[in-house]
Amino acid sequence: MANLDEALAILQNKARRAILERLVREPHYPLQLSEQIGISQQAVMKHLKLLEGAGFVVKMRAASNKGGPPKNIYSVQQAISIRIDLGPDLFQCNQRVLPAGGPLKLSTKLNGDIVQVAEMVSGRKKIGVGEGAHHLSMISETIERLDAERDALIALHQQIKQRVSTTVDSDFDSYEQRLMVHNILESPSSQFNFKEFARELQLGAEASERLMDEVRTRMVRQLADRSGQFISASQTIELPWWAALGIDPLENR
Repeated sequence: MANLDEALAILQNKARRAILERLVREPHYPLQLSEQIGISQQAVMKHLKLLEGAGFVVKMRAASNKGGPPKNIYSVQQAISIRIDLGPDLFQCNQRVLPAGGPLKLSTKLNGDIVQVAEMVSGRKKIGVGEGAHHLSMISETIERLDAERDALIALHQQIKQRVSTTVDSDFDSYEQRLMVHNILESPSSQFNFKEFARELQLGAEASERLMDEVRTRMVRQLADRSGQFISASQTIELPWWAALGIDPLENR
């Protein structure tokens, strides 16, 4: 499967997107794609080679629908999801793999009426067009509702990040300090890889320790000001990031 950079490079091409749009419906011969998209068969073959190399499509031999010897036919066999969110104080670009398994297995990850749909079609190899249209309509409406909720969450995330960025600009003096805080804010409940961060900025050991201490001290002071509490510890004790961020590490256990 292509990584995120490869996937974005491949999908930026309009002709390749048009090819994929047709291949997800049913397998096509290169000549069919050429006639439908309106580009030469040579260009289609060039795009198919790239798509095949990246794992987007697979090639197999099949009898020609016009008679004659078997010819190459192409289809899509893998599923991915790419999400891009971009705006002030907002950038997320992720490639996600869709869960595997049949309808019954997928039903364990679903909620509401869609669970009944998954259970209803489980074990069936064929579904009538009318019934399928009904199920697909329900699923599409659910996806639209979830996407609308996700859009609202992303917008809320962005607005909170904008307000935090204002605090970061006023409370942290150096570019390195601000960059470090922004990196922590990207995933505040995860372990921050300070060694990798220091390597990218080409910081020496002494500068790294000083930067770590400065940021930690300011964040703990902010936590104390916000909560009206204080954290007492020896100068030699390194406070964990969850303490500096006001996160309870036992909350989700």
